[in-house]
Parts: sequence; C-alpha cells; structure tokens
Amino acid sequence: MLLLPLLLLAACSPEQDFPPRVIEPRRFEEDAPRGETLMKRALLTMHNTARLSARVPELAWDDALARDATAYARELARRGVFEHSKQPRGNPPQGENLWTGTHGAYRYDEMAQHWIDEQRFFVNNPIPNVSRSGKFGDVGHYTQIVWRSTTRVGCGFASNRRDDYLVCRYTPAGNVFGQRALP
Repeated sequence: MLLLPLLLLAACSPEQDFPPRVIEPRRFEEDAPRGETLMKRALLTMHNTARLSARVPELAWDDALARDATAYARELARRGVFEHSKQPRGNPPQGENLWTGTHGAYRYDEMAQHWIDEQRFFVNNPIPNVSRSGKFGDVGHYTQIVWRSTTRVGCGFASNRRDDYLVCRYTPAGNVFGQRALP
C-alpha cells in the first residue's frame, strides 16, 4: 500500500534535466559592492588587462552599448532566464558575453575573471577550433574580450531576488567564423 503513493509522487514530480542549483558561499559578510561607476571601472580594467596580456589595443567604454547591455540584463533578471539575445544585435552587430551567479555573491572583477580564465583552454586558430578541450563554449567569452578588431565595450548589470546578471556588449563583434581572435 505504501508503494502506490511513492509511485504517484514520483510520476507527478517534474523531470530534472539540469543539475541541482548551487548556492555559492560568499567570500565576505555583506553583499558584493555595487554601482555603475564601480562596474564600469572594474570591467574596463579587467578587459584591458586581458587585452594587454594578449598584445591587442585597449577597449573604450561605450555608453550606448552599456544601455543595450543593461536593458538586456534587466530582461534576463525579470524573466529569470539565462540565454543569449537574438541575433543580429544592434547596427553594427554587437558581440555579447553573459554571466550569472548567486545574488550578491560576486564582485564585478570576479565575474569578468570567470571569462578571462577561459584563456587556459585558448588556442589561436580560426573560429570555432580555438579550444584545447574541443569545445568553443570553453573559450568564447575570452575570445570576444581579446578579439583583435573589437574597439568598444559597454556592460550592464541587473538582479532579481535570486541571481545577478552581467551582460557585456562589444563592437565590432568578435568570434567571427573562420577568423582568428589574435593577429
């Protein structure tokens, strides 16, 4: 008799085709510091430090790209989803990097560092064959950051009660099929 309720419960439970949610431990007591000026400074510094290491020119901040990125970050937070925006984005086309994590658990520089850490898998071959792992997704954020012809970046940030969302937009867009990220 006990078996029937367990079978019914199992049959009514939604299937999970994704891993269980992980709530990251915080490295500090309060939420990570936030603010537009702090975000701009941290992200531009992180991007340009990575570009300096790759021997490509620095990026300039673009307020129009930042507005587009902020609007999309707000949409992601409102909808509670994590997905790239529809292409093409903008005119001229914009590249896009996305990041999400537990609300308040990460500083802006830590968010960008996740993208930059992809450098360990990077091989400067034509897109999409740029990863030691064989998976473009393992390096695609990094390649957009260091893409040789990209000159401008703008980022936006939004949160909901559960998650933070960071969106950065780039022009000219990188990750062009058949081209190399670096000279």
